[in-house]
Amino acid sequence: MTFNDKLQAYLQLTRFDKPVGIELLLWPTLWGVMLAAMGQAQQQGATAGLPSLKVFVLFALGAIFMRAAGCAINDFADRKVDGHVSRTKGRPLADGRLSAKEAIAAFLILVLLSASLLFFLPIAVFYWSLGAVVLAFIYPFMKRYTHLPQVFLAAAFGWAIPMAYVAIQGAPDIWCWLLFIAYMCWTVAYDTQYAMADREDDLKIGVKSTAILFGRYDVIIISLLQTVFLLIMGAVMWHYFAPTSVCVIPVFGLALVAMMFAKQNSACASRQALACFQAFLANIWVGRYVFALIAIACLWTTFNG
Repeated sequence: MTFNDKLQAYLQLTRFDKPVGIELLLWPTLWGVMLAAMGQAQQQGATAGLPSLKVFVLFALGAIFMRAAGCAINDFADRKVDGHVSRTKGRPLADGRLSAKEAIAAFLILVLLSASLLFFLPIAVFYWSLGAVVLAFIYPFMKRYTHLPQVFLAAAFGWAIPMAYVAIQGAPDIWCWLLFIAYMCWTVAYDTQYAMADREDDLKIGVKSTAILFGRYDVIIISLLQTVFLLIMGAVMWHYFAPTSVCVIPVFGLALVAMMFAKQNSACASRQALACFQAFLANIWVGRYVFALIAIACLWTTFNG
């Protein structure tokens, strides 16, 4: 195998060739960073505030590295089943281009890269980061033991939110945990859409998922999770922006997210694999749009408050 072939295999292992997952982790991490900075400013008597560029960049890089690490350990966990699933049979461990040891090495290197970022953050963030590493390692194996692997995925991806609050405010507060719960609901919803695309293959090979657990109620439960996400996010937005002149914009701006969700669920109602996968991909725009709402509101209130 040539160097370029090997490099391409590693890019596929870590999904750097498909940045969808990076965005699904990156944007909510930055929601947490921006809102934690708002909360810190309000605790100090200011109307609004922005995070430091250092913290913003460190958490963005951490999200990118940990998502790649999660993909590497996921492919290690699934190396014996990916070859039996039409969508994943071309992954580098499934087709033999990389070995299990190489996947583990990639996981450890990416975790170490993420850990190196902690030297620039308060020591308390390091202790909280241990939870992220544990969750990132165990969630790929959960599909063999529980029908709720999507919950473990959501916790692993969302753990950056309390870490951001620890880095900026010193400790998570009730609004941090509400944001975390909202993110969990959204993630379980979109990862169930993802699992719906693989449901037939998963049933054949004995892999568990929420798509299998929810059965014919899948779209209804996804809709309920998305509704909870919107309600909690509305409350969180109102808390942070009610004292400002733009309070209604981020709150009512969530109406467009509701329309995005309605379109996704209409597609998923067909239960066709491609339609469900396209609905999953559409959540990139949810993450981007919610970040834009939060960032614009934070910038406006900071410079025009």
